[in-house]
Amino acid sequence: MMIPSLGLAAAIDYPSTRKADVTEELHGTKVPDPYRWLEDDNAAETKSWVAAQNEVTQSFLKTVPHRDEIRKRLADLWNFERTGAPQEYGGKWFFTHNTGLQNQSVLKVSDTLDGEGRLLLDPNTLSADGTVALAHFTPSEDGKLLGYSISRGGSDWNEILVRDVATGKDTGDHLQWVKFSGISWAKDGSGFFYSRYDAPPEGAALTQKNEFQKLCFHKIGTPQSEDQLIYERKDQPKWGFGGGVTEDGKFLVIHVSEGTDPKNRLFYRPVDGDKVIELLADADAEYDFIGNYDSVFYFRTDLDAPRRRVIAIDVTKPERSAWKEIIPQSKDLLQEASMVGGKLVVEYLKDAKSAVTVYDPTGTKVRDVDLPGIGSAAGFHGREKDKQTFYTFTGFTDPGAIYRYDLDSGTSTLWNRPKVGFDGSSYETKQVFATSKDGTKVPLFIVHKKGLTLDGSHRTLLTGYGGFNISITPAFSVGRAVWLERGGVLAVANLRGGGEYGSEWHLAGTRLKKQNVFDDFIAAAEWLVNEKYTSSKKLAIQGGSNGGLLVGACMTQRPDLYGAALPAVGVMDMLRFHKFTIGWGWEPDYGSAENPEEFKALLRYSPYHALKPGTRYPATMVTTADHDDRVVPAHSFKFAARLQECQAKDGPPVLIRIDTSAGHGAGTALSKMIDKTADEWSFLEAVL
Repeated sequence: MMIPSLGLAAAIDYPSTRKADVTEELHGTKVPDPYRWLEDDNAAETKSWVAAQNEVTQSFLKTVPHRDEIRKRLADLWNFERTGAPQEYGGKWFFTHNTGLQNQSVLKVSDTLDGEGRLLLDPNTLSADGTVALAHFTPSEDGKLLGYSISRGGSDWNEILVRDVATGKDTGDHLQWVKFSGISWAKDGSGFFYSRYDAPPEGAALTQKNEFQKLCFHKIGTPQSEDQLIYERKDQPKWGFGGGVTEDGKFLVIHVSEGTDPKNRLFYRPVDGDKVIELLADADAEYDFIGNYDSVFYFRTDLDAPRRRVIAIDVTKPERSAWKEIIPQSKDLLQEASMVGGKLVVEYLKDAKSAVTVYDPTGTKVRDVDLPGIGSAAGFHGREKDKQTFYTFTGFTDPGAIYRYDLDSGTSTLWNRPKVGFDGSSYETKQVFATSKDGTKVPLFIVHKKGLTLDGSHRTLLTGYGGFNISITPAFSVGRAVWLERGGVLAVANLRGGGEYGSEWHLAGTRLKKQNVFDDFIAAAEWLVNEKYTSSKKLAIQGGSNGGLLVGACMTQRPDLYGAALPAVGVMDMLRFHKFTIGWGWEPDYGSAENPEEFKALLRYSPYHALKPGTRYPATMVTTADHDDRVVPAHSFKFAARLQECQAKDGPPVLIRIDTSAGHGAGTALSKMIDKTADEWSFLEAVL
């Protein structure tokens, strides 16, 4: 029942896209940019182009025989009750909950840990189409007030509101132009610290550069215009600030970042003082504040330890010679560390799989945590007084569960397991290692039905990320479960540029070494073909955001290697990404077109610029969204327009799917997620 891609391609009448005579000279090189006009998302011509492209894409997808069947199965499988890990404040338990197909999970509060709880906040009532999401929430220490932030239409911009927990009514506090910010309450509940930007000009909220972030304190019951400015740096437009009050209420810890660079600064201020002290001002390493015992601050750091260690600094004696190493670097990556119940709980990654160890505050090992199997563990948060903590555990074919962990006995007890209509026991997961161009061993998880015959006949989905020190670990996905049910093979590559093996692994895939990431992904694809899991005609590649760049770069470098490509919300124009919203913050990973040497490297792999006329590219469906203000949709618009221009006349379809009232991904309404996934799998089944 497959539809031949050639027949489909011949039937597609792509919208005409105007080419403008735009050329920019950079470092002596003339760079054409004929589709720059698509960067103006407010222009009538751009809106008309978007509508025309969506019409063509939907017309194509309507011809796929199994589309309705795929969407129904996705909706059926997603229709399961799920609960988030509980958090205790003031003797009350707060947790998220979804009955199944709610577009957004609701927030509940209960007087007991195992109580059903009462509804405290339902984001689904804030919009007709479920596109207002609960982005973040933090109750006050006494559990009487809830600070929460909402996102509209998928934008990174948040609004912060406050709700009275007892009455379920909002207090009237309303803060705007908040982005990349948490909520940290003062110990007495009088207000909270948060980060904001100045209001952008009218019409520029989704595109203007985000610079000069400010750390502020909002006092409950007062207008935002009266908020106290805690810290800003008018000499440092790219510095971002995150403020958190220590558990003992004595200090405000200020995390100072510059874009996505893992190296950061760490300042603090006594809560009852007004002087900010620059404790770690050199940005010479990554310093993640874990917690404190009075003046002794604990940090997770990669200083002199690419796989990280835990150190302690007495802020009354801040000289480096007085620092103490608490937990030394090991052969595995120290991924996370938390202080709870008088213990240090440390999460490690062993070849991208979780392992957890408990230490006392001196660094003496207490025990290893017995995890349910091979997969990903997360959580272990809490306070000094707690006797228990909670963690989640999941795998590629395991929808996961929430466990209660007794800190004294070391026993894990199942707290909540969702009932999902997917039989994970019918599938197997294995980890193999492909060899990259320079000999580097690249981990690759492969998931498929048991008893798979290696004859090269299976539709295979290869995905990866490879950037920003982010580790890709085993996790359950309803969408991928349906892919597996329909006979597909899933392959997940752990590429350089990610964080799976520490800072050295990350740096080996950044700036002038970014090509290593693409080489790693290409090696994984070749391994799957050579080992006869699939063939090039049956192999699809998928990635989002930085992973969208990955797909765009690999399909332009090796168009012969894949049958299909799904680049989502990708960074496709590597010469102009820094000119929009927070794009400048990615320069630590990508480099900058302003630098002559880095410009040459960026131009070589920039997907938009690497396309060549008359080349037979794989069947491609680019996906983006109109409210993506992280990777602005212009990247995808320009790439798709150029790809349609360059695709060989007898080549397979190249389409773009542009969602509305959606953004980069977080907070997307479930109905939109189901629609998008159904369209992606339908497209792949049609063209592979």
